[in-house]
Amino acid sequence: MRCPKCGCQDDKVVDSRASREGATIRRRRECTACQHRFTTYEEVERDGLMILKRDGRREEFSKEKLLSGIRKACQKRPVSPKAVEDLADQITEMVNNKFDAEVPSEFIGKEVMNGLREIDEVAYVRFASVYRRFQEATDFVHEVKKLGAH
Repeated sequence: MRCPKCGCQDDKVVDSRASREGATIRRRRECTACQHRFTTYEEVERDGLMILKRDGRREEFSKEKLLSGIRKACQKRPVSPKAVEDLADQITEMVNNKFDAEVPSEFIGKEVMNGLREIDEVAYVRFASVYRRFQEATDFVHEVKKLGAH
């Protein structure tokens, strides 16, 4: 690990602990050259979980892409970054536990919508508009009416 302050590759681990329900390990490190302390995170790398897209294409699952989509839906809404991160972690864990090699994009889309519905209704409608490919204003009205029925 390269020190972010001086670039030295020599460091020692000062403290290790599990975080995010044991899915990652947080390590406090200290550079042996400049004594700067920094934090790193380790997590298990899954072997190529693929997403089966609507058009038949396959794409490697990316938590960052999932996080980006959730962030866009929550943009300029009173949703904490932690809530966004937690939803992405929850969906990623669900996908990894339920699927071994391929996950349908519909599964991920529905889980994001379910999570956003609980967090922020406007973010939910934003995401649904892209996910369900709304074409007209009546599509938005219909979705908002469905929200009121829940």
